[in-house]
Amino acid sequence: MANCILNRVFSQVPIREIRQQGEFNFQVGQCRYSMMTIMLAVQIQNLRQRLGAEPIGKTVQAFLDYMSVEAGLSPNTLLGYGRDLLEFIQFCGSESKSQLDQIQPALIYRYLQSRKDLSEASLGRQLVAIKMLLRFAILTGLLHDNFTDCLEGPKQWQRLPGICTKEQVFSLLDAPCPKDPYCLRDKAVLELLYATGARAAEVAALEIKDVNLSIGYVRCFGKGRKERIVPLGRMAGKCVSVYLSDLRPVLVKPHSGSRLFLSRTGRPLDRIELWRIVKKYARRVRLPGKMTVHTLRHCFATHLLAGGADLRSLQEMLGHANIRTTQIYTHVDSDRLKSIYKKFHPRP
Repeated sequence: MANCILNRVFSQVPIREIRQQGEFNFQVGQCRYSMMTIMLAVQIQNLRQRLGAEPIGKTVQAFLDYMSVEAGLSPNTLLGYGRDLLEFIQFCGSESKSQLDQIQPALIYRYLQSRKDLSEASLGRQLVAIKMLLRFAILTGLLHDNFTDCLEGPKQWQRLPGICTKEQVFSLLDAPCPKDPYCLRDKAVLELLYATGARAAEVAALEIKDVNLSIGYVRCFGKGRKERIVPLGRMAGKCVSVYLSDLRPVLVKPHSGSRLFLSRTGRPLDRIELWRIVKKYARRVRLPGKMTVHTLRHCFATHLLAGGADLRSLQEMLGHANIRTTQIYTHVDSDRLKSIYKKFHPRP
């Protein structure tokens, strides 16, 4: 993806730079790219060039291509894996290890021990990237000994997600004021986030065809482009319908495409702008703590469990690959835990 964009932007195709209300966009033929997309593509291209200068770098490049095409990982995820692996193979070079078959568990553990500046979560992520690279090498015949199952990462504390009460969430949903120029869009965004529990990137990527208001569902594409269907409540559906009929036709421009939520310049909203919308109205109603798009996702899951939803259905709606990820929400709702205790403990 990054190479494709860069080749089109920096090739001999005439480029027209557009500046609208403080936002840069680049027109290449019939396609238009935002500055954020161009910057991400440039970062990936620079990373690939740095990998090419390392002895094991070409294997890492092939691995990233495989993860992009076969696993459908997003450019942001590929950039994270690439940076982690670049740091690791640079360490291998400092240890005079220039071949994949020279990588052994002792070398990997020495590398992890040398990264005292990283948290347990970051070390765990780096170890995952290394293990995936080694498994790719085994899959392609570059390695024969598989010791990845023996590699254990640092133990991590299980942190409970921060949530808000139902009353606090309702106050946030009611925060957009009719006097706000984009009130209909912002209210539709907030309602849809809480009604579906979708991630910011998933909501930003929604197209009009992904929302079925007559039946009441949303089609989301999550990590790895995995598709799932999530029910849409009546209130959220009504807000999206009003936005589509009253405000989106005003915002739409020839270059807008079919994305559901548009900015004031007619381009699709990205996940950063969704984050800003949530923060704006959280400040307006003075919500305590750190309120983000993902907080609404946590509230969605916790409030459904409190209402009696089962874990398996919640897992499907959240798009979790492993139900253990969903189980963390069973520890968040203290009222639910108290009711279970009172119901089943033999001693009153």
